[in-house]
Amino acid sequence: MIKKTLNHCSVPVIISAIGARKNGVPCTCPLCTSDRRSCVTTAEGVQLAKELGATYLELHTLNDFYIQKYFGGVLEYFMIQSLNQKSSEKMKKRKKLQKCHRVQPPQLEQPEKMPILKGEASHYNADLHNLLCCCQCADVAFYPEDFSTVVEAHKVILCSVSHLFMLLFEVKTPADICDTSIMQTAQSLFTVEVDAAFPLAPRGIPPCIPLLRVVVKDSAFCSCLPDILHFIYSGAFQWERLEEDIKKKVKDPEKTENVLEKVKCILKTPGKLNTTKDCRSQQMKRLYNTSLRLFFNTPVLADVIFKIQDATVPAHRAVLVARCEVMAAMFNGNYLEANSILVPVYGVSKDTFLSFLEYLYTDSCCPAGILQAMSLLICAEMYQVMRLQHICELYIITQLQSMPSRELASTSLSIVSLLKKAKFHNSDCLSTWLLHFIATNYLIFSQKPEFQDLSVEERNFVEMHRWPSNLYLKQLADYRNYIHSQKWHCTVM
Repeated sequence: MIKKTLNHCSVPVIISAIGARKNGVPCTCPLCTSDRRSCVTTAEGVQLAKELGATYLELHTLNDFYIQKYFGGVLEYFMIQSLNQKSSEKMKKRKKLQKCHRVQPPQLEQPEKMPILKGEASHYNADLHNLLCCCQCADVAFYPEDFSTVVEAHKVILCSVSHLFMLLFEVKTPADICDTSIMQTAQSLFTVEVDAAFPLAPRGIPPCIPLLRVVVKDSAFCSCLPDILHFIYSGAFQWERLEEDIKKKVKDPEKTENVLEKVKCILKTPGKLNTTKDCRSQQMKRLYNTSLRLFFNTPVLADVIFKIQDATVPAHRAVLVARCEVMAAMFNGNYLEANSILVPVYGVSKDTFLSFLEYLYTDSCCPAGILQAMSLLICAEMYQVMRLQHICELYIITQLQSMPSRELASTSLSIVSLLKKAKFHNSDCLSTWLLHFIATNYLIFSQKPEFQDLSVEERNFVEMHRWPSNLYLKQLADYRNYIHSQKWHCTVM
């Protein structure tokens, strides 16, 4: 009952124990000595005070001194606590009231997600393998000793994977090779007949370039030569498949092993022992785009010369035809280029065309900057090499995304000009991405003079997808005006 009553009142409650022991000696006052059974221990007093939420005091005697010293201090403490509590509750109530009536700052939404450009998988090995199947621009023919069959191939492709063929086609001398096993295999396996007349005109080769005739002395090797060439043109990494094909064709285990040993010697690096494990190594997968680089922009085995800006660039028709459909049509159709060694190139700078040829030879490119990447993209669109076009698009996007806002605001690079070129040269993915890029960085580009060059359709797209939006900027302005009018400091922006 007492506890319930005290819970509903804010009056401080003090429980005093009168006649408490001093230093453990029992009190001798009449109140304590009259009835010791009514005495309470200190623990009982503390427990009672805790249950009632009161303050527990032990006084030796009840007189003016103890009342003034202890009761006055307790009452003063309760008064201060009560005032602090009331002040705190009042402050909380005021803050809650202010929070309810205060204008909240606007929330900035996230910008729209940029379009994702997907890269195209490489078809480098497939292009070169298709070159062997169609035999366009073949410049070497292999015959058995009875000249009953013929297998056409391309010197530059064979030399890109084999020092033996480099020696055979006089790209390197015996002094350059310095490997007796390669020289002995070349002499025992092949005979080159330079002056022999060839009855059929090869496709895609000008009449002034003779087709080289090579006689294969080993009949077993000659019968397996189409399979060996397919192995080489496919990237020279499907060794297990080659073994199976040769075993099916030759059937004699001894001859099969002999043919495989000759193939190993053809693929051999001078001065090193080639094992079956080396031939099965996955490192040979990228054989072409490292070895064909040796023939990039060199006159060795070149059968076409491009004339660009009063400069000449040598190249190889086989590589160009395999990697570029436009050039395949140009060198195999009824065009002047099909029967000409010197081919002029217009509308492209020498550096850009060299980068284009480097991609055809190596399946990789590394533009020096965004402008060169755009020039290379235009060249790729001109010759319909779509994968190179996608690589240039990804390069431009990566460079722009990594550019800080301050650099983007101060750069002399015209993004609108890039947009116009991308649209003109049918780069739809890049043009769409650039529009989103301008809209996402609206506050930067809207201050540039080039922004006025956008068409009405482009401007409408940018305004529709701009970030931050007009609604947010209006809400932000209203919030700033409100903060200023309230003479408060803005702490959340």
